Amino acid sequence: MSTTTPLLSAEGMKVTFPGRRGAAPARAVDSVDLDIRPGEIVALVGESGCGKTTLARSLLGLVPPTSGQVTFGGEPLDYASRALKTYRKRVQLVLQDPSGSLNPRHTVYDAVAEGLRIHGYAGDEREAVAGALSRAGLRPPERFFLRYPHELSGGQRQRVVIAGALVLEPELIVADEPVASLDASVRGEILALLLRLREELGLSALVVTHDLGLAWNIADRVAVMYLGRIVETGKVEEILTAPQHPYTQALLSVLPESGAEPVILTGEPPDPSRVPSGCRFHARCQVLASGEAERAGVAEDCRTKDLPVLAGGGQTQVACHWAVAAAKARA
Repeated sequence: MSTTTPLLSAEGMKVTFPGRRGAAPARAVDSVDLDIRPGEIVALVGESGCGKTTLARSLLGLVPPTSGQVTFGGEPLDYASRALKTYRKRVQLVLQDPSGSLNPRHTVYDAVAEGLRIHGYAGDEREAVAGALSRAGLRPPERFFLRYPHELSGGQRQRVVIAGALVLEPELIVADEPVASLDASVRGEILALLLRLREELGLSALVVTHDLGLAWNIADRVAVMYLGRIVETGKVEEILTAPQHPYTQALLSVLPESGAEPVILTGEPPDPSRVPSGCRFHARCQVLASGEAERAGVAEDCRTKDLPVLAGGGQTQVACHWAVAAAKARA
């Protein structure tokens, strides 16, 4: 993994949606800093509704941020249509559901060639399509040119979607739940493909997922998101073997390989239009409920005192009063 200047960097990202019928605005993404370095795979993890897909779409330029800034290759992202077209050639999206991503009336060749045609590719289209399919593991590529999505397996369809992203030779892909709809046996193949593409092409990736097990198998770093904020971030082996935030601990506890007693979170994440005071996780926090936070002398802070926004760099960080107090006690 490279330690050079970030390829993509988000600073102070906020995405707010207007409230309905006079309700308060929904703070879907609420002050997020995040970096992705060349050749690095970062997993953005959290429950449904935590804001991770909105953040990913904002990083892609699909949802303009309410405030904050995205830089790519050191240059601020320009949301003008012409500039975005160039940016989206360098940053490609891979969606969760390959069946929904592919037009059933288009052949595999046309599906992969679509991006080339949108961007006015001047080279040999057939050669470019064949190369992308081959890199995505569909070989010989010519065998798939005239097939339609319904003639492919789920894993093959996902490979076609990946080929459609690779054909433009991007520097970064954003994969939103890339294996969620696939059988377990195929999931491993697609994850191995993403790792191979990183090694062969130097490709960076932001993988959006609710599955910490997936992050364990593919990511260099993990950013755990809750109610619009990143609450813990760091190297995958540090976060997943010694999680500090109670939310991360709860997410990890349900994985069979964790060996931990499963923590069942009560209730749903709060409404992003009514973000609670203090730690935004405190109403569901097992540490607060058990009295551990009280014994550590931070229970009142948990309920009333906001936490700082975590920096976007690669060091391990946590936004949790109890975890900070526990670290000080160990020092």
